[in-house]
Amino acid sequence: MTPASDLVDFAPLARLALLAGVIALVPLAWVWGRRRGAPPQARLAALTTLTLFLTFDLVVFGSFTRLTDSGLGCPDWPGCYGEASPLGARDDIRAAEAAEPAGPVTWNKAWIEMIHRYLAMTVGLLIVVMAVWSWQLARRARGAGAAGALPFSPWWPTATLIWAVVQGLFGKYTVTLKLYPAIVTLHLLGGLALLVLLAFQHEAYARRPLARAAPLRAAVAAVGALLIVQIALGGWVSTNYAVLACTGFPACNGQWWPAMDFASGFTVLRELGRAAGGQALAADALVAIHMAHRLGAVVAVAALLWLGWRLRRAGDSALERFGLGITLLALAQVATGASNVVLGWPLVAALGHSAGAAALVLLLALLLARGAPRARSPA
Repeated sequence: MTPASDLVDFAPLARLALLAGVIALVPLAWVWGRRRGAPPQARLAALTTLTLFLTFDLVVFGSFTRLTDSGLGCPDWPGCYGEASPLGARDDIRAAEAAEPAGPVTWNKAWIEMIHRYLAMTVGLLIVVMAVWSWQLARRARGAGAAGALPFSPWWPTATLIWAVVQGLFGKYTVTLKLYPAIVTLHLLGGLALLVLLAFQHEAYARRPLARAAPLRAAVAAVGALLIVQIALGGWVSTNYAVLACTGFPACNGQWWPAMDFASGFTVLRELGRAAGGQALAADALVAIHMAHRLGAVVAVAALLWLGWRLRRAGDSALERFGLGITLLALAQVATGASNVVLGWPLVAALGHSAGAAALVLLLALLLARGAPRARSPA
């Protein structure tokens, strides 16, 4: 067990920043190479799209980190036993693994955790570049008396940067508070919020408005809100390790309405595996967490299928594609969710379930952005 005073060690921060900077040069060089000779706005748009793609990967890899129990693979932050990589910490990792072979610290888990941190820092640096570059373009446009240097205010990428910093803090407290369920769930939702912010900027650059989407925006927003609630319930299931609290599907432990303790299960401010009073969390509480997610899934999937049906009848080929994508993803979520229970929570199904949820959020965000009214950026 790492002493509380050693959970945060900034000694490797400079080396981590340098490593993340080197990694970030790869996507930056790719954007510059692909967009050589293009105007600055076009290159910034390409960087935004690439950052959106990498952020989706980051969200999915974060789920992989959680599902492989690698969240404490390096028990300190931001490095690994005060080192910039598991290579420098190999003696500490081997000692921890020898003392507790199935414990939170193993060689593989340490690498998974640090790769997640490297990817997060790389995305963070790309967002810094986006924010700085956006303000530069806006300032140049004002100086030249031009309008529309950006399709949105530079405060959008600035807000994205601020939220990325908040996400970094959630990552820190995930480690220092030993996988405190509320923090881990907020970290998941924060990653999805970052995805939404980048999706709106991507669509603003793309300039692909869908006039027929505007009347459906309220429906899309309502279904999106239901989806976020359902993802929060799913995150609460995962962070409390309640996936296998119910065996069998669609019944739970052979019952349609098993004994459940919702009060204990949904006490937010408590440690992992513990009730509010500090005692071990009872099985009935875990069943309540699991069943809440199942019941929420009925409402969320019905809403998604209804929205998919509405979009496919909208008389617009782009909306029809959105509708088909939403429908297929909703059905895939049912399949992977049931597989988690029936097959005993296999990693492939669990990861597919998390990735599908993120993909649904991304699709709805892109759809909302395309139906939004276009406002000119203040130059």
